[in-house]
Amino acid sequence: MLPIRTPLTVITGPLGSGKTTLLRHILDNFPKKIAILMNEFGEIAIDSKIIAGKNVEMADLGGGCVCCSLLGEFEAAVNEIIDTISPDNIVVETTGVAEPDALVFDIQESLPVVRLDGVITVVDADGFVKYPHIGHTTRIQIDAADTLLLNKVDLVSEDELKSLQEKLHSLNEIASIVPAVRCQVDVDLLFGIGRERVQPAPHHVHQLEYESFSYKTSAIFNQEAFEEFAATLAPDVYRAKGFIKFESGIYLFNFVAGRWDLEVFEQEATELVFIGKQISQKKQTILNQLQKCEL
Repeated sequence: MLPIRTPLTVITGPLGSGKTTLLRHILDNFPKKIAILMNEFGEIAIDSKIIAGKNVEMADLGGGCVCCSLLGEFEAAVNEIIDTISPDNIVVETTGVAEPDALVFDIQESLPVVRLDGVITVVDADGFVKYPHIGHTTRIQIDAADTLLLNKVDLVSEDELKSLQEKLHSLNEIASIVPAVRCQVDVDLLFGIGRERVQPAPHHVHQLEYESFSYKTSAIFNQEAFEEFAATLAPDVYRAKGFIKFESGIYLFNFVAGRWDLEVFEQEATELVFIGKQISQKKQTILNQLQKCEL
């Protein structure tokens, strides 16, 4: 009798597309026992802290990229999760700069205890309209998908949405395209895909297109000044996320491609990650502007 293999779902997609938002939605609505492996871009594990309050078993793969430098750690984490908690499903959230073809190949070749249930690629509709050029990594993420979750469709027009759907279909004719607002989709569409695929060994050398830096402080910030600061981040910063402490409390800060929001969130202090191209050259200027917002 063949051993039962645990279904594993990979969630991938560009920076800020909504992968962690999708995870939060899954945890609120999927009735089975889930274990999550997270691989984040940046020194501070912001996404892990967002998910950590949920009733879920979780492993954090830390810095580096799971598609290349962390494959060994990934295999060890999967085996340990299965040995210790026997989840019904495993979900892997990759960093926004990961190329999932290497991860899919590794799952097939080196992890007989799991079976790949599907690859879900989250796509930011608003980001694609603002930045229509599709880079090498994003193209691989789209091509690898079984399901393309086209998120933030409320931020684009009907004509733009139709054009985006046609563009995605031209890049991946097999994947189903699911429009969504804040990743609110029927979770049954995301699991039980079970598509059979043979992933050839990838031959690329993964070169990161983005840089990041982080900032921590116990200071309290003036909310109006911080909102003015957030409004000036683009185009130097493509993605920023973390927690910011105002007099009224601590908020989750999400910034993508010039659009940002704040959500009340329980955390202890300000922790922020900034991501962009050649952002290290702008680091001190950004931090100086940020520190001017402190009370």
